[in-house]
Amino acid sequence: MKPTLRKPVGIFAILAIITIWAVIVASFSSIIGGWHIAVQSVIYCVAGIIWIAPMRPLMIWMETGRWRA
Repeated sequence: MKPTLRKPVGIFAILAIITIWAVIVASFSSIIGGWHIAVQSVIYCVAGIIWIAPMRPLMIWMETGRWRA
């Protein structure tokens, strides 16, 4: 088997997605910070889970070379 660049590229893509998502969420922190603590908790929990959604196709691509299983 010949090694491919899919895994290194995938790793950099994962880091980029996480960084971009963190910047987006942090940019709204001044707005969200004024809300009730319960609402903040829900928003940050949801935001902490949403970034996982694009990871599945990326991980499949890294392993198989295809975007769908």
